[in-house]
Amino acid sequence: MINKTVFICQKCGFESVKWTGQCSSCGSWNSLVETPVNVNNSSFKGRSSKLKKLASQPIRLTEVSVLRFARTKTGISELDRVLGGGIVPGSVVLLAGEPGMGKSTLLTQLAIKLSNEIHDPLVYVCGEESPSQVKLRLERLIGSHQLATNNFFLLPETNVENIIARLKAQKAKLVVVDSIQTLWTETLSGLSGSVGQIRETTNLLTEFAKSFNVAVFLVGHVTKEGMIAGPKILEHMVDTVLYLEGDKNYEFRILRAVKNRFGPTDEVGVFIMAERGMLEVKNPSEAFIENPKINKAGSCTVVTMQGLRPVLVEIQALSVKSQLPVPRRLTRGVDNNRLQILCAVLQKNAGIPLYNQDIFLSVAGGLHLSEPAIDFGICLAVASSYKNKALPEKSVAVGEVGLLGELRKVSFLEKRIKQAKALGYTRIISPRAYLTVTEAIRKLL
Repeated sequence: MINKTVFICQKCGFESVKWTGQCSSCGSWNSLVETPVNVNNSSFKGRSSKLKKLASQPIRLTEVSVLRFARTKTGISELDRVLGGGIVPGSVVLLAGEPGMGKSTLLTQLAIKLSNEIHDPLVYVCGEESPSQVKLRLERLIGSHQLATNNFFLLPETNVENIIARLKAQKAKLVVVDSIQTLWTETLSGLSGSVGQIRETTNLLTEFAKSFNVAVFLVGHVTKEGMIAGPKILEHMVDTVLYLEGDKNYEFRILRAVKNRFGPTDEVGVFIMAERGMLEVKNPSEAFIENPKINKAGSCTVVTMQGLRPVLVEIQALSVKSQLPVPRRLTRGVDNNRLQILCAVLQKNAGIPLYNQDIFLSVAGGLHLSEPAIDFGICLAVASSYKNKALPEKSVAVGEVGLLGELRKVSFLEKRIKQAKALGYTRIISPRAYLTVTEAIRKLL
């Protein structure tokens, strides 16, 4: 056993024999941390001898056998939608999100639902909480009278070797690890949560999942920049990466897949964080609109795509005369630079003098919208507030706005229109009806 130290970048996992101020791999500053590493020469010799004996041989494409698998339904339709239809046996799923988003709650609901559906053991690894704390959460979610299941096990352990040994003995078919940042391995001497420990423990759990056809869910923390804590390679090691997003001041939660080897990455799941846990939202449009089909001055309903699902959202704008030399542009749920550009387009092409107006823009419900299809709705909301005149009732807007004030078509336009009409909106304000923002404002307001 040889003990040595290396400097590991906490952003990307790059290793260096000496400390440098800037990581030569990802370019981040002051991210190299000295980490002790144990190197066992005998283990490396053993591995190399096995590799020589078990050298792989090329296989003809026609001789490759394709494994067929059946997905396991979770009982949570919004989660199944994001996963691509259910859980794939042997897959490793990383669920990340800010504290308080409901990661542990969602996975606890998943485990207890499956424990009532299948007869195979399910193990919840308690790295951050004690078993009694997990049981208290379960009693709050579903009630103590529904906990009479004999195949749901809680494992209070953080050593990954002990965890894998217990999972093999238990013959578990689903494992939830809460969280991966609390696990550590005996082969490394670094603290749990360090780059080396996260990478090695994830690697061991992935090997276990693939070898024994066990589905593993990992809970991951995020940094203050919103990235998953640990090396970037962590996202490449797992099969699926899910993000649970939302505003803590609102009850809505959005589940997105940013990587999925067994399904699409353009689907989202919508939940409400309630006392009884994560409740599914079957029709998000009804949840995000307070007074449907009734427009007020400064309000405009838009159709945005959340994955492949069209969702109607209300955008509210407030325009007031500024008392400052430089008027304010404040947004919530929309990029502030986007509002700056659209205000310039309105002033230049539509002739609306916003140079002395404070503009406040908000997306109702706490959603964060980034697609260009909401540009038209933002312009109409700002113009409606400035003119103090409401848009026609039962109207919905969709379209991208160019720098010259022209309206551009957006993707899935037919799907958006169909969803709006299904909810009772009869007037569709889109690039099909108007060519420019100026024309639309002149005729509508």
